Amino acid sequence: MPGNLDDALGYARSRLVRHSAEREGPLPSPDATEALTVAIAPEGIVLAGNTALLGHGLAPRPADRLLTIYLGEADDRPVFAASLTPEAGARLSEASSFDVVDLRSLASAGRVAPDELGLVATARSLLAWHARHGYCANCGTPTTMAAGGFRRDCAACGTHHFPRTDPVAIMLITYGEACLLGRGPHFQPGMYSCLAGFLEPGETIEDAVRRETYEEAGLRIGAVRYLASQPWPFPSSLMIGCVAESLTDTVRIDAAELEDARWFTREDVAHMIARTHPDGLTTPPPMAIAHLLMRAFVEGRA
Repeated sequence: MPGNLDDALGYARSRLVRHSAEREGPLPSPDATEALTVAIAPEGIVLAGNTALLGHGLAPRPADRLLTIYLGEADDRPVFAASLTPEAGARLSEASSFDVVDLRSLASAGRVAPDELGLVATARSLLAWHARHGYCANCGTPTTMAAGGFRRDCAACGTHHFPRTDPVAIMLITYGEACLLGRGPHFQPGMYSCLAGFLEPGETIEDAVRRETYEEAGLRIGAVRYLASQPWPFPSSLMIGCVAESLTDTVRIDAAELEDARWFTREDVAHMIARTHPDGLTTPPPMAIAHLLMRAFVEGRA
């Protein structure tokens, strides 16, 4: 994909150098002078200016941290993620030297560099995983953090639990020179997007595209090809962007899933992206992979 699209796609680039094979030994200290910390309050990501990588003197104090995870390195400096107490989050929200911004807005507004945004997404996803997995799914015993935060261990039954990523197929469906876009009842007025759905156990990406498209729009799909992917930290998904060819143009909407779905020409989608469509129709913002797929269709690359 062209570089400008990569930069616009939220959470897809990261400065993080991961050390997955080295997390069993001694780890750096989050209180070291060279350490950087991504601090996440209940209200959102803590920023100091245009960065979420808080250095010495700005990073939260030990008493303000509920949990600290070692992520890896950035610029040869150790990087940590820390979840803050509600009191610490409220104090930083009121401080003039900090901003607290939710992750979705952070990507849309471009407040931090694209390669920092992916690092912040990793921090947020891991902290959210720990918040939901305090007990062993095998025996119900409380678990403890291990491997710098990339594992939780159960002392009772010996099970190791690892962070999970939920794969989602998101697909631009084409038929001749048109593409199918739909909207859910929760969408902003006038916004249309690509169809999407979670992969099920034992299912290939291609079959997930075919199943979800048939379930939501009643279309039988032929060829499917991969185009791009995007981490989606809400809380921890991977959007797998595909282009698929429909074998028919007869749309039958599942009203439980979609409010509307219809075929659009390249000219239609170009106007939607530019926000000049005569009916006021729009697309998701450039930080979303659906926007990338739709732009690829307009430019003849889908």
